[in-house]
Formats: sequence, C-alpha cells, structure tokens
Amino acid sequence: MNPSAPRPRRPALTARFGLLAALLLSAGPSRSQELKVEETTLSNGMKLLVLPRKDEPTIAGGWVAHVGSANERPGITGISHLFEHMMFKGTPTIGTKDPKKDLELIAGQEKVRTAMREEVSKMRAAWRRGEIDDLTKPENKTERYKALEKEFDALVKAQRDLLVKNEFDRIYSSQGGSGMNAFTTNDLTGYWVNVPKNKLELWMWLESDRLKNPVFREFYAERDVVYEERRLRVESTPTGRLDETFDEIFWHGSPYAWPVIGYPSDLPAITKQEADAYYATYYAPNNVTAILVGDVDPKAAAALAERYFGRIPRGAVPPPEIVTEAPKWDAEVRVLGEAETNPAIELRWHTVPFEHRDSYPLQILAGLLNGRTGRLEKALVLPADAVATSARASAGELMSPQKYAGSFSIESEAKEGKSLAEVEKGIDAEVARLRADLVGAEELEKVKNNVAASAFRRLSSNFFILMQLMIYDGYGDWREMNEGPKKAAAVTAEEVRRVARQYLTKENEAVLLVSRKGGVPPPPRSRPHGMSGEVPR
Repeated sequence: MNPSAPRPRRPALTARFGLLAALLLSAGPSRSQELKVEETTLSNGMKLLVLPRKDEPTIAGGWVAHVGSANERPGITGISHLFEHMMFKGTPTIGTKDPKKDLELIAGQEKVRTAMREEVSKMRAAWRRGEIDDLTKPENKTERYKALEKEFDALVKAQRDLLVKNEFDRIYSSQGGSGMNAFTTNDLTGYWVNVPKNKLELWMWLESDRLKNPVFREFYAERDVVYEERRLRVESTPTGRLDETFDEIFWHGSPYAWPVIGYPSDLPAITKQEADAYYATYYAPNNVTAILVGDVDPKAAAALAERYFGRIPRGAVPPPEIVTEAPKWDAEVRVLGEAETNPAIELRWHTVPFEHRDSYPLQILAGLLNGRTGRLEKALVLPADAVATSARASAGELMSPQKYAGSFSIESEAKEGKSLAEVEKGIDAEVARLRADLVGAEELEKVKNNVAASAFRRLSSNFFILMQLMIYDGYGDWREMNEGPKKAAAVTAEEVRRVARQYLTKENEAVLLVSRKGGVPPPPRSRPHGMSGEVPR
C-alpha cells in the first residue's frame, strides 16, 4: 500500500454496511419532519414498526436482532457476525434440492466434527507442552484428525451437490425485490431488502420463515469465510491490528473490547451447538423488531405480521442484560505503533451511551471541530504552516454513541515533514479552547443548522429511513429519531464547555500514535500533568 495513502478507518462494521451508519446516525429528522411511526407488539413479544410513505409503490423491509459482539464472550467472539452470514443459508424448503438428505448430511457432519474437536484438544495439549509449535500446520495434526478431515470433506461435498445457492435473493429478485443485505455491529444485527408494495406478504413469509426455521448449511465452511474476511480487513491492512489493539486497551473490562469480526483463535473454534444456543437466545422474536417503510397500510401489515411472525415461539430464556462496564481510569494511556502508512494520531476519551443527556452537547462539540470551516481544519490543515493533511472528530465510533457506552475521538494525519508531536500540540490547543471559552452564538448556530440540514436530507428515501429506524431501535428506542434533534437544538454554549471539561481530560484519555515503519518513533509525552479535570488543557 502507498504509505502516503490516508489511514483506513477500523472495521467496526462489516463491509456490507460500510460507512452508511456514520452518515445516518448523527441526527434524526427536524422538528417539522417527525416520523409518524406506528408501533405494534405481536403476541410473542416481537415488535413491528410501520412508517407509511406514499412517494413510490415500494417498501423497504427489514428487521433488527438486538444482538451484537457486546453480547458475546471470549471463546465465541465473532459469532454475531457469523450469524449475519448464516441467515442467508436457507430453510428446510429454501436452499436445498433434497431437505431430508440435507439434514442427514448436517447430522453426519456434526458427528464427525465432535470427534475432530476431541483430536484438537489433544493437539492443543501437545502445543502447551511444547511438543508442537503450531496447531494449523498439517504435519502437527494427529493421524486420526487427518482421517476425520477426509470423512468430513466427503460429507461437505455431498451436501454441496444438494445446495441451491442464494435462493433467498433469487426469489426476491424474480419478484422485483432488490438490495438484500445485512450488517453487524457491537450492539445489533440488521437485515433488509426492498420489495414492490404488492409483495409485502412474500416478505412476511420469507423473513418469518428464515427466523422460525433456519438451516445453518455450510456452517463450518462459512466460518472459514468469516475468518478470511478478518484476514483481509484486519490482518492485511496497514493499521488493522494496531486499531484492534487500541480498541482492546481503550475498552478494557468492557464487552466492546473484542472486535465485531472476532478473534482469530475463536472463529475456528465456534461449534454449531454453541451457535444453536446463541440463536435460540438472541434471535427469539421477543428480541427482534421488524420494520416497514413505504407504501404500506399499518393495520394490514400488523395483521400479516401476526399471521407470519406471530407463529414463532417466544424465547424460553430472556437475553441476559449486559452489566459489565469499563473501569474508570486515573491516568492517560498511550499506545505506540508502526505501520506502512503516514504518521497518524488518535486521541480518544470515554463518554456516555446512547440517549444520555450529555450525548447531545458532545455531538455539537464534534460539529464545532469538523468540516472545512471547523476548528480542526482551520488550525491544523488549512494554514500556510499546516501540520496535518486531515483532521476529524467523532462523538464515538462509526455508530456512536453506542448502546452501553460512548467515546469521543479526534484523529489526524501528519503532513509530510511534520511530527506527531506537532499535530498533538495543535489538537491540545483546540481542546483547551473548548474547555476554557464559551463558543460564540453564531458558530454554535451554524453547527445546529448543519445538524438539522443533514437530518432533513436523510429523509430522501424509504431505505435511508429504514436504516435509521433499525439503528435507533437497536440502540434502545427508535423515538430518539424524533426527540434527539430537539435535544441537540437546545444545547447551550455552557453545556458544550461543560462536557469538554468533564470528559476531555488527561485522566480519561487514550492516545494512539502510529509512526511510519522504519521512521522516527513519537517522542515521550511532554505535556504537563494536571491534577484536576477542570483545569483547561
């Protein structure tokens, strides 16, 4: 990769979702554009949200499972993202030419896999004793494992002869549907497709069928696909592992510490039994919300939803509540790394979760720093003696504030010939200004106007509204789409200064410094250490 290329963002979301969430989440509709969503709760606890829009004869349909990587544990990290893949594999009637034979082959595969795991346990014990150096090397596999591997491969080949690939998508496409896809984050997993308005019942049948009767075909093969996705998006990128390490350190003690895509040691070890138990808990209808946006009648949709989705049994065990929180810091943390990329820096602070009252002044704070006329650009990028080629702030990760915790970050890439120490000094100066002085009325109003304008633009299509509803509902309450903009519009200059003083402190800060591989490493921190978070930086 060209070392002058911009440093890529960390893969917090899967590739299918990309940066769309970052464009959608920062604000909802303006006060005059409140969404008139009708909410229904089905007999099994599943929620249905319907937003009628008669602009075009189509419906954007989706559903969100309230589960993401934060619901995992070490040993099965990446399982939520794995389900994003598995939910496209079909049902007893979709995805196979012979349902009975297909299930027999899956049972046979599981029997062989159980025996293979016993051999892996022996190999892992040998590795701990130092008798072998790498579990993945063919020469380190036991003879029984090699024999079982051949038996398993034969069963996989037999099943593949029965598969009907991508049948869900083919059915939708043949009926005028489009854009079928999904995404996974720390907090939620979403699925969507666009269909003509006269295909609503088709959507109800297909989506309820794959929720009620999923068949996890090619489970182990798809597990390997996810492992390869991790290799491409994390391990083969210049800063992928550094970003992952920084996330782990920053979120230490929190379920946000592990990556959405999972750890490389966990992915190959996830069993189908573990997947079945995870699915039964987190994909139960009482943990799912279906959403329809478009030319649809709410009452008719609710009746169809009860007929199709209502037949899915409620989960036997409620999903456990997440209670683990990252411990408070009392000192700054700094992470130094090298990569084949331009020198870059990120300063990140712990803040607040979704719906917290301070999330709105933090959002405005990010707006003050961002954009061509924002403070970071003016101070670091545009001057004749600029120290950076780019600089941006975010009130958290790509989809922040997150459900259980939040963060605020400032990222910048050093200009050729400039040091990271110079960039950090410039960032510190802007943070100190925000902590010391009240923002002017005109500058504050400009940011609020930008928030309102971007919110209005997000109402341009059924699909964009659907995505926002999925995200907000997944984080806790879709109504925040209507209420959030009012709260952002009411933020005062004093609140902006207060949150800057409260959260953007040394004691609450982690810093990632990435120097070019083979270049000069960043110097030790020279900024004075203050005693109080109330002292301007």
